[in-house]
Amino acid sequence: MENIMFFAFSCVVILLGSSRVNAKTVVSPSVSLTPTPAPAPASDFVNLTELFTVAGPFKIFLGYLESTKVIETFQDQANQTEEGITIFVPKDEAFSSLKKPSLSNLTAEQLKSLLLAHALPHFYSLAEFKNLSESNPISTFAGGQYAVNFTDVSGTVQLSSGWTNTKVTSSVHSTDPVAIYQINKVLLPKAIFGTPPPPSPAPAPSPDIAPVADIPSGADGDNALSPKSPPPPSSSYRIISWSILNYIVLAVSGAFISFL
Repeated sequence: MENIMFFAFSCVVILLGSSRVNAKTVVSPSVSLTPTPAPAPASDFVNLTELFTVAGPFKIFLGYLESTKVIETFQDQANQTEEGITIFVPKDEAFSSLKKPSLSNLTAEQLKSLLLAHALPHFYSLAEFKNLSESNPISTFAGGQYAVNFTDVSGTVQLSSGWTNTKVTSSVHSTDPVAIYQINKVLLPKAIFGTPPPPSPAPAPSPDIAPVADIPSGADGDNALSPKSPPPPSSSYRIISWSILNYIVLAVSGAFISFL
């Protein structure tokens, strides 16, 4: 009986030992983890207010943009669209030299349209204006009736709004999606101000007046202004005259005598 119990106990011990060995030799299947891709870096936010403040003398233009809320329209176009934006910004001197017409007489909507006409709803580098000039007129942010015409002359970009002719004087910022170019005049749309007056004609040249000859200092005033009297006849002239008269008298006398 004891032998049977010992044998059973030995079998149990052997089975438990073998199960532990098998448990150690079992290799759990490897699990491959797919790495999560890193998020794409967010594009840098372009602060137009900061650019206008730091880049140049654009205080007046920025003031108009902020008072009309047009700066928000430009800001959304720059940072929330794939097209980007191109802005033509007049420097402060362009506004101070603007005498007629005056922006103070514009309505709120007209002023807003004028500011929107200073931007294109797309990013354009300076090199692209040559091809852009072949597609004139180009619609601005204000719409087709506020279109501008571009001309590229040997790398100098010129633009016309129908009333104003100006040119790009410097590149303030030109990194996609925002391009800002300085111009030396305010773009006055033809849709607001009408047809510009024709240029005034050049003054007629004054007629040339011959100078009056100087009067000799030693000459008498009356004698200098009056015409010269003819010179008296010479003595030879008087002799010839008397000779002719004598011949006439003799001829008449001879004819009278022969008649008698």
